[in-house]
Amino acid sequence: MLLLTTVALALLPAMAPAASASAPPSGHVVLIGVPGLQWGDINATATPNLARLATQGSAAALSVKTVGPHTCPIDGWLTVSAGQRSQLRHGSCGLPPAPEGSAVPGFAAMRDDNAHNKYKSRVGLLGDAVHRAGGCTMAVGPGAVLGAADSAGRVDGYVPSTEQIPADGLSRCALTVVDVDDVVHAYIDAGVDVNGHQANVTAKKRAAAVKTADDQIGQALTTLPPNTTVLVAGLSDANVIAHLRVAIASGPGYSSHYLTADSTRTGGLVTLTDVTATILHSLGLKQPSDAVGTRWRDGGAKPHSVATLADRLNDKDVQAQVYRGVLSSFYLALVIVQVALYAFGLFALRRKQRRLLTAARVAALAGAALPAATFLANVIPWWSSGHPAVVMVTGVLVSIAVITAVALAGPWRRSITGAGAVVGAVTALVLTLDVLTGSHLQTCSMLGYTPVVAGRFYGFGNIPWALWVTGLIIVTGAVAGWLLGSGRRAAATAVVIGAGVLGLVIDGAPFAGADFGGIIAIFPGFAVFALMIAGRRIRLSRLLAVLAVGAVVVLGVAFLDSLRAEPTHIGEFWKSLMNGDGGTVVFRKFRGMVGTFVNWELTLIAVAAVAFLIFALLRPTALRAAVLQTAYERAPALRPTLVAALVTAGAGMLVNDSGVAIPALAFTVAIPLALAASIQAIGPEETSAPPPRSERSESASAPKA
Repeated sequence: MLLLTTVALALLPAMAPAASASAPPSGHVVLIGVPGLQWGDINATATPNLARLATQGSAAALSVKTVGPHTCPIDGWLTVSAGQRSQLRHGSCGLPPAPEGSAVPGFAAMRDDNAHNKYKSRVGLLGDAVHRAGGCTMAVGPGAVLGAADSAGRVDGYVPSTEQIPADGLSRCALTVVDVDDVVHAYIDAGVDVNGHQANVTAKKRAAAVKTADDQIGQALTTLPPNTTVLVAGLSDANVIAHLRVAIASGPGYSSHYLTADSTRTGGLVTLTDVTATILHSLGLKQPSDAVGTRWRDGGAKPHSVATLADRLNDKDVQAQVYRGVLSSFYLALVIVQVALYAFGLFALRRKQRRLLTAARVAALAGAALPAATFLANVIPWWSSGHPAVVMVTGVLVSIAVITAVALAGPWRRSITGAGAVVGAVTALVLTLDVLTGSHLQTCSMLGYTPVVAGRFYGFGNIPWALWVTGLIIVTGAVAGWLLGSGRRAAATAVVIGAGVLGLVIDGAPFAGADFGGIIAIFPGFAVFALMIAGRRIRLSRLLAVLAVGAVVVLGVAFLDSLRAEPTHIGEFWKSLMNGDGGTVVFRKFRGMVGTFVNWELTLIAVAAVAFLIFALLRPTALRAAVLQTAYERAPALRPTLVAALVTAGAGMLVNDSGVAIPALAFTVAIPLALAASIQAIGPEETSAPPPRSERSESASAPKA
């Protein structure tokens, strides 16, 4: 109960009353959807209308991720309609069909398909909300009908293009949605090549399409009534390569700032599902619970120059594209590094030469430092350089060198676990500071997350969490081991419990880690850790008691978070439990977890680490004991530390959809540090140094028996 109280107190400052009931629509909202539009397209000369809106209003990069790896125009419009990720399940990635009168052909099938997808999207939600409040909807262009239609697939008014908008067209209804499809049309017109791939669209053709789109936007704005909220969204991809798109808001409440939303907590970044929430808020309507986005709001001051603004927001996409381009190579390199490290470690342990073992220890520390280095590389804005991939890789290598040097520099280097504790401490500290300051280091780090994939925008991603909690366990174990060595077992146990409570708060608090699955896994891991440090036997009854208390803590955190005005996904899970959808969420996570085992890189890393642990560190040697057993005897907290890391990683694998990625990446820190500790535990007295040169010469010249 102490843990529940501590976490509850951490949540209380974020509590706020829920929004009040919706009122009839107030004012006018015009949503202009421009599928495929990017910030790199916008400048004062070629796109004066978009430039003016961006300068006078608020702006951000827009994540348009829906269900598939890239978002088609119909997917984007259906997502606006539902306020939840949606897609056209059966059909090509083309333009929306022309409506029949004011109704969408095939709408019922689209609605029903999405009602049964993994997100249970309610297509027609936006139109229903406006109609239920007594307002009407107007659509301009085929895609706009999909976005504004109610659950019956109808809008109250329709015209095919901006040229046909009547003088009072934008003032007739509370909500007007405009489809400007020129950019994506250029790609559809280009067709495919002989291999079935998207044919190239030249920069000149794209610029011409963007110019036409800007002209259409300008034409629509000429009939704009006063005090109208204008939202511009590049709400889909133009081809199979996903990008961040354009988001602009102008009108009442939107001054010259970046946009943000509670869904991203990042200045200059919003999501497609936020569009629906923003429309409803601007109309003064209550947001239905099935809509998951949050409204766009002030995200901090932005540049006055549209050129600077476009460059900075386009940098977010550059960062994501570099991440996409090097990700597969990075994981291949990670596999090679890990396997090579284990092979070299095994070779050094078999030869038992001091210089080889020293080199293996340094290599192990450097290998364990690699994950933290990938985050530290984001301290410098490599995405703004002329060669972003080169600068990023250089940043990673320099960070590895610095962390390793620090680990081997101080008096702690002579301790069995001291150097590893430094690596663990750096890993835990870097990621703790990151989640407390906006998660910028995780964004587009090789082991972090990307806004294009849009799995997470703040807090701990599953892989960063695995690295963070492993680092926390390792440094906690080192401190506990020092206390055990001084005969202070009670103090050592208290340190482990305290670190566990701190970990739960950092991981579960909405303002920090905001991680639901993580707190489930932390509890049993640290409970086993504390029991072993305290010298208690781990019995089934104690494990069941730990799990019961853990369930109370986790559900308590979820309940408290659900009371906030803008709950995180922890609170949303509680709401899912209450309305009977909890099983769907759990099944989606389980299916994702099982699916990760087909990732050969991650599976190979995990298998190689376990194999090395069993056949190298635990294998009896000429020293008459397993190398790791020697380390256990000389550092009594090392065994509980490794067991806690393994239990936490295993639990994390079972409760998160990242599956095998969690133990695989946790092992990239834990197992190399176990190797480093084992080498240090052997000590120089139990290793053999190469004989002096003169001795080798004499030996070589001596006669053979």
